[in-house]
Amino acid sequence: MSDTTPQTGDRQVQRQRPAPSRRDRFGGYALEHLKASAPILAVLIVILVSIIFLNPAFLDPPVFLAFLRRTAPLIILALGQLFVIVSGGFDLSVGSLITVTVVVAAAVSAGDPDALIPVMALLLVIGLLVGLINGLIVTQLKVPSIITTLGMLLILRGAVFYWAGGSPTGALADNFRQFGREAFDLPLIGQLPYAVIVVVLVALIATRLLHHTTFGHQLLATGGGARAAVMTGVNIARIRVFAFVLSALSAVIAGILLGGFAGVSAQVGQGYEFQAISAVVLGGAAIGGGRGSAVATVVGALTLEALFMLLNLLGLPQPLRETVQGLILIGAVVYAGLRLQRAG
Repeated sequence: MSDTTPQTGDRQVQRQRPAPSRRDRFGGYALEHLKASAPILAVLIVILVSIIFLNPAFLDPPVFLAFLRRTAPLIILALGQLFVIVSGGFDLSVGSLITVTVVVAAAVSAGDPDALIPVMALLLVIGLLVGLINGLIVTQLKVPSIITTLGMLLILRGAVFYWAGGSPTGALADNFRQFGREAFDLPLIGQLPYAVIVVVLVALIATRLLHHTTFGHQLLATGGGARAAVMTGVNIARIRVFAFVLSALSAVIAGILLGGFAGVSAQVGQGYEFQAISAVVLGGAAIGGGRGSAVATVVGALTLEALFMLLNLLGLPQPLRETVQGLILIGAVVYAGLRLQRAG
C-alpha cells in the first residue's frame, strides 16, 4: 500500500505516520541504556565469570542475593550522586550523612519499635536540610561544590562525634533493621532481601527522573552548558539545588539499609562518598556534567562491589581496595576524556 494519497492534479502529500507505540518507545529506551552501559557491562561480566570460577557457589540464589543486598546501599548512593555529577558538581558529604543517619536513628529510637515512623521522618528532614544547604551554598554563594560538600562532610562528622560523645549510643529497633537485613520468602529463589526491592524501586525512579522528565532534560542541559541552558529558560539554581537534595535523600536511604545489616558504628559511612563517585564514573558519566546514565551507574556500582569481592577471593589485603579504587577512578576519567576527544 502506498504511503501517499492523491490530491488535486499531480500533487501528492505524504500520509502522516502513526506515532510510535509504547512498546516501540520502551524498546528504544532499552536500546539507548544498553548502549550507554555496554562498556562497563562487559567489565562486570568478566569479573563475575572470574568470581564464579573461584567460587562456584556464587551462582546459588542465596549467595548472589546476599551480594545484591550488600551492593544495594552503594547503588542507591551512586544514583543520588549521579544527579549532582550530571549537573556539574560533586557531593562529598554523603558518607558522613550515612553515619549521621545510623547514629541519630539509634540514639533517638533507643530500640523502640514504636518510634519507627517519627525516626524515619526525622532522618528524611535531616537529609532534606543537608541537601538544601549544600545546594544553596553552591548556587547562591557560588562556592565550588567540592569545597562546600567537603566542609559539610567535616561538619557532619564532627557534629555526630560530639553529640555521641565519641561513641554511638542506643540501638536500632528490629523493624528499622528489617529493611537492610530481612527478606521475603519466595519459591525457587528462597529469600528475596527487602534491600533488593528498595534498590529496584529507587533505580526505576532515578531512571524516570533523569531520562524521561523535563527536570532530567534540564539537568543534563545544565551540566552540558549552564550559559546555554539559561538562554533556553532553565532555572539552573533550582535544578542544582534539587540535585543536591536528591543526593542527600539517597544517602539517608542508603544509611537506613546499612544500619540494617552493619549495625551502629561511627565509621559506617566512611569512604562511601568516593565509592559512589567511582561507580558513577565507571558508568560513563562525564566529570563536569552533561552526560550520565542511571542504568550504567547501577552497573558501575555492581562492578565496583564485584571487584572488591574478587580481590577478597584472591586473598589480596584489604587496604588494596582503596588503591584499586583510586586507579579505577583515574583510569575511568582518562578513558572518558579520550572518548570525548575522539568524538570531537
